[in-house]
Amino acid sequence: MEEKLEELKYQPGFGNHFSSEAIPGALPRDQNSPLVCPLGLYAEQISGTSFTSPRKLNQRSWLYRIKPSVTHEPFKPRVPSHKRLVSEFDSSNSRTNPTQLRWRPEDVPDSPTDFVDGLYTICGAGSSFLRHGFAIHMYTANKGMKDSAFCNADGDFLFVPQAGRVWIETECGRLLVSPGEIAVIPQGFRFSVDLPDGKSRGYVAEIYGAHFQLPDLGPIGANGLAAPRDFLAPTAWFEEGLRPDYTIVQKFGGELFTAKQDFSPFNVVAWHGNYVPYKYDLHKFCPYNTVLVDHGDPSVNTVLTAPTDKPGVALLDFVIFPPRWLVAEHTFRPPYYHRNCMSEFMGLIYGAYEAKADGFLPGGASLHSCMTPHGPDTTTYEGQWLSCLNQP
Repeated sequence: MEEKLEELKYQPGFGNHFSSEAIPGALPRDQNSPLVCPLGLYAEQISGTSFTSPRKLNQRSWLYRIKPSVTHEPFKPRVPSHKRLVSEFDSSNSRTNPTQLRWRPEDVPDSPTDFVDGLYTICGAGSSFLRHGFAIHMYTANKGMKDSAFCNADGDFLFVPQAGRVWIETECGRLLVSPGEIAVIPQGFRFSVDLPDGKSRGYVAEIYGAHFQLPDLGPIGANGLAAPRDFLAPTAWFEEGLRPDYTIVQKFGGELFTAKQDFSPFNVVAWHGNYVPYKYDLHKFCPYNTVLVDHGDPSVNTVLTAPTDKPGVALLDFVIFPPRWLVAEHTFRPPYYHRNCMSEFMGLIYGAYEAKADGFLPGGASLHSCMTPHGPDTTTYEGQWLSCLNQP
């Protein structure tokens, strides 16, 4: 693993058109799909948007690989089936209740469990087939994926490790993601998860029919929140040689299917494009906050957003509450009591959340559904009140 870490290199930027080659000269210079690619490679495009999407929204990459990904056996339903994943949310497989919900941290199992088997759905809405909606998952794992790769045909995955690093091999290269960092694996990319620390636990947000983008800054100006330069994309890296009985696990409509092939899917020698996995260090987030009175809305802490056709309304916002100064006069410091037209799912990576002094632990979670009242717990409220009374 230490050797792998020394080899890791990234390309900075968000939404850039990147180019990377593991062997110099592997990228075609004048066209995307020449009659004969350099080094005898195969050209393969992966499209994250429709061909005719506006140029500013169009996402695709060209991969130059030793063997095309189409050379696999037919997909079959995975055996055993995975009964804890949901992508089609309706009354047949899920139940709704507006009560405020909270989950304790899930223990990492003792029995061997990789990322795929340790992934399970907590909540969501919509449909992956209809290309509109989202799902929130959590995972616990204690072993890496061996001779297998995962592909999510339903949507983008946003990884949030809470305990233990994850080493993610993708068709574009490798990402090491630590607690306090996030990674996005776009729809359709094949990836494999290894665990440098032996165990890992965390959260995964999944979106259907959209991709994450940086939020508009509005009156904040040109700088602040998550800076594009701090996002990191991988550099080309590849495996070659025969890999008999290699398994592709594909999530399609929330169901898992498997296909066998005799080579690693990470055989991409070079690639270029703007559809690519990436990571981001949350410690680099530049927050904005109150400096006089009242408590700002949590939207000011948005790292990434997945927009809808309705202006100002997101399919899913990824928001953080990092360590920061909050300076205000005559103001109730914890977040205000609230009812919201958007549901709020919250996890805790480390530390303590300022509105939940009792029982909200790292690795746990809470859900406040649409228009369900929520706010600081009693201990937090009384602590704030007593601190005000004790001020000179």
